Amino acid sequence: MTNSQIYPFERNRYYPKKRLSSADYQAEQDYFNNKRRFLNGLMYGQGVVCGLGVFSLDDLSLLVESGVAIDGMGREIVVEASDVKKLSSLAGFENLKSNEATLCLRYKEEPVHKVYAIDQSDPEKEFQYNRVKEGYELFLVDKSDLPLDFEMDSEFLTRGTLMSSDHFMVEYTMPATVSRSKLVKARVVVKKLDNADVRLTYRGVLQVPAFSCADGSSEIAIEIVDVELNEGESLYYEYWMMVLNTPALESNIILKTGTAAGYENDRSVPVPANFALKVLLSDMQPRELVNREIGRLNLEMRNIGSQGDFITLADLKLVRTDSAYIIEDVEDTVAKNYITSPAQEMRRGEYLEYFVKNADLSSSSGPAMVQIRDNSSAAERSSNFPEVATGVLEIPLGENARKGSVHYSGEIVHGLGRGNVYVDVGYEYIREDESLGANAKSTIYGNPDIFAPEQRTVVDAETAVRVLNDKGSFVVGARLLKNVDYLVLTYRWVAIRFPAGNDLELAEDYSGRSISPDTPTVRMSTKENHYFGVRYNNMEKCSVTYELTEAGSGSITADGIYTAPAKPGVYEIRIYCTDMPVICTYAYAIVEKSGFEDKNE
Repeated sequence: MTNSQIYPFERNRYYPKKRLSSADYQAEQDYFNNKRRFLNGLMYGQGVVCGLGVFSLDDLSLLVESGVAIDGMGREIVVEASDVKKLSSLAGFENLKSNEATLCLRYKEEPVHKVYAIDQSDPEKEFQYNRVKEGYELFLVDKSDLPLDFEMDSEFLTRGTLMSSDHFMVEYTMPATVSRSKLVKARVVVKKLDNADVRLTYRGVLQVPAFSCADGSSEIAIEIVDVELNEGESLYYEYWMMVLNTPALESNIILKTGTAAGYENDRSVPVPANFALKVLLSDMQPRELVNREIGRLNLEMRNIGSQGDFITLADLKLVRTDSAYIIEDVEDTVAKNYITSPAQEMRRGEYLEYFVKNADLSSSSGPAMVQIRDNSSAAERSSNFPEVATGVLEIPLGENARKGSVHYSGEIVHGLGRGNVYVDVGYEYIREDESLGANAKSTIYGNPDIFAPEQRTVVDAETAVRVLNDKGSFVVGARLLKNVDYLVLTYRWVAIRFPAGNDLELAEDYSGRSISPDTPTVRMSTKENHYFGVRYNNMEKCSVTYELTEAGSGSITADGIYTAPAKPGVYEIRIYCTDMPVICTYAYAIVEKSGFEDKNE
């Protein structure tokens, strides 16, 4: 691996009558070159900035289009005009050993402009080169001899193995931390490990308690049927999910009991009995999560990563004849790594609009993309609202307002969503505060007449609030108890969301609603995991709480993943709506000893 460290930086320090040598001028150039290259590598990385397409003109010739690249040392490589090369004229051609080669581009300097040297002390240096031309070189290398990129392990993704054999590996991957109420993509990767003529079939159901899939369930049905791959090839299945707005800090993804099965050429292969993957839930936005992960790598860790002194342009498939190689195919889409240029950001956004639609991802017939729509009701979305809100409102009085007249505000949206919300208003005014030595804002809730003697600016009026529960808004009315000469009354309003359900014995909150477990009774082995999903009857999804009704019943997480105890028996799990505990149901786990445990005993 090339050492690309060009710092710490050191520049010339000038002072009066300083004697400058060629070494000082070289240090001056090195400083600015290295600083620029350092920023190139840090800000842009390495790859193709533009152009540099590769085409075969005939069986023996290649055309490389003009373009710009930046290598792993931050150096700019400029191909100023399209370049045609005979395959046999490229560096590295004589060393090819296989029929698969890679065309590469690297930075190359060349001294030019020969001039007569003034210093004649060395007769062998009568002439010197006056300039250095920054150019490039194209060369070939066997594809199998390309150095492997070394990348630091990232903590952004979490992985788990669903199946592994001598021939195939099936792996589940998704972000280790996800954003509540946002979409997230999970990926199942099938990798072929050898060149055996084997086809894979795998089926399994993953239970994802803190997520909602396209069909509204919390399960991902994985179905890989009769897949045939070459050694080293991979096949990807992608699944989009919505992260639920649950108060849990983490969630576990597990295999549904008894659903996993794998076959290679119709022969059964073992699959893990207990698959569990922990995912953290966060209130941070996806961009924040990504920025934190990318930015956390320090400078030393970045230097450990891949730092190539060349750029790969295209993979070539060659046919060897008695006298030469013939170009069979040129593939430049995989070999190239393109650099994202800020100058093209606007055009990139315009192009991406043809592929991405806000809050509505296109679906396809296969598992590669799942459509997610916002089908949640206002009641469900209201869980995102805060519990308290406040603001200022005005009630116009008009001219010559008289005692006993009633005046109303307009309809005001409090922002806490639909449902039971308490709203109160207080008269807001400015009064002189002796302790502060300045005017201060005050608000009186209740009867303002009590404070009237100390402040003449308080308007004597009684108020009432009508809350429009189904609209998420309210209207304030004020009756004047004395004649006033104000044109507008200013009030501070405060809205508080009521607890729901059984807490206030509001039967109308849960009348006709119920929940039930997806699997009311499950048979499982000791120490085995099972997710108890919930069905919602005549109600929208809501946050639920799981609890065990007796000690020694095992354990259950906040998102409903039950772990059986070591002791066989029948155990009860109570499930209820967190905000409406009266809506509850029960599930039962029949725990039996596994055959393996019986043999050990």
